[in-house]
Amino acid sequence: MIRRRATRAPELPVSVEILDMTHDGRGVARVDGKAWFVSDALPGERVSVRRTRPHRHYDEAELICVEQASVDRVEPRCPHFGTCGGCVLQHMAAAAQIDAKQRVLAENFSRIGKLEPDRWLPPLHSDSWGYRRRGRLSARFVLAKNRLLLGFRERNGKFVADLAGCDVAHPAVGKHLRRLGEVLGSLSIPAAIPQVEFAAGDNAAVLVIRHLAPFTATDKHALLEFERESGLRVLLQASGPDSVVALHGPMPELHYAVDGGAIQLGFGALDFIQVNQGINEGMIAQAVALLDPSPTDHALDLFCGLGNFTLPLARRCAHVTGVEGDAALIERARRNAGHNGIANVKFEVADLFAPLTGRAWAQDRNDLVLLDPPRAGAQELLGSLPGKRVRRVVYVSCHPASLARDAAILCERHGFTLSSAGVMDMFPHTAHVESIAVFDRR
Repeated sequence: MIRRRATRAPELPVSVEILDMTHDGRGVARVDGKAWFVSDALPGERVSVRRTRPHRHYDEAELICVEQASVDRVEPRCPHFGTCGGCVLQHMAAAAQIDAKQRVLAENFSRIGKLEPDRWLPPLHSDSWGYRRRGRLSARFVLAKNRLLLGFRERNGKFVADLAGCDVAHPAVGKHLRRLGEVLGSLSIPAAIPQVEFAAGDNAAVLVIRHLAPFTATDKHALLEFERESGLRVLLQASGPDSVVALHGPMPELHYAVDGGAIQLGFGALDFIQVNQGINEGMIAQAVALLDPSPTDHALDLFCGLGNFTLPLARRCAHVTGVEGDAALIERARRNAGHNGIANVKFEVADLFAPLTGRAWAQDRNDLVLLDPPRAGAQELLGSLPGKRVRRVVYVSCHPASLARDAAILCERHGFTLSSAGVMDMFPHTAHVESIAVFDRR
């Protein structure tokens, strides 16, 4: 006798009250004492939900309908909201998004760092649409549909969201996504195109098409036609970052201005830059103001990249040292310093996640330190830095948990106090929390 496996019937909807929000933007309800995480639900709402995935300590649920809406609920602007994983908070008013991010930061300071800032800084915000000037889109040719899908990953992470456009991407890029997908799907090797990256400077916008097989002459002609019709420069990447070449002509020189237009920073199509131009400009101004440098100060900029903070600081200090682990970015930073006529800087290549013994720059006089680490934070280098002479540290963070952990190190081991902190809305409509904190020597 053949025994057939019984299929589980869909669970019945349950009416719940949303009490809180998770760090990834889902509403939190409690059913029989157990936490349920509900996508697209907001705190204060009464909603009907259905459990989709049980876990040991929490369950996941989908929203069926909103029975009583929050005053912070708004109509999502993007038709792909709910499917595309690029934005998860478009249903939440902009001011409420920022408040939620500040609560996440405060909770991490309290829970992980056992700290609270003496003062909360006003949140930094800028345009919430068309802000993304750097990004990576996934591409997948679907044989059953006989076309190439181009977009960010869907929320489940398994599939590519089929985007007709993107309202958070730089307008020069977002409005051309459907046409770009059509062009890529018409080429001879659509299944060999896994991703497209985009980058926009003040002067131009480019696409970097990753391809695992060579393009034919006909393919290149089609891409050239797209380049002419869209105004976007097309670059081709056959293997690693060093393989990027222009479809035709010289490589485009991208740049953006900071410090009120006084400094122009050049960057490559695959270089790391801060995604949100408006927030970046405000963030630099705020970080410099918070450091409050004098003309006699020496400053240390760790994880300096291509000089985003270093060069504005150098216009106000006696000397600045920028340190970064990526040698290509350091070379770019040196060229940027020369291009802008800034001589009172030096740039060093160093692995900031390894012991800093023997590094002369780590022993130099430094009065001020600026930290802008990746998600992992700066725990390793805080074993030997900052030195006793440093009177103030400004820490720019893209991950509140690592910031809170490092804040405890600065306060408990190095004799600093958490003077102020605040959030910056670098990624509107997402749950990503960018923040800044100031530490003063006690």
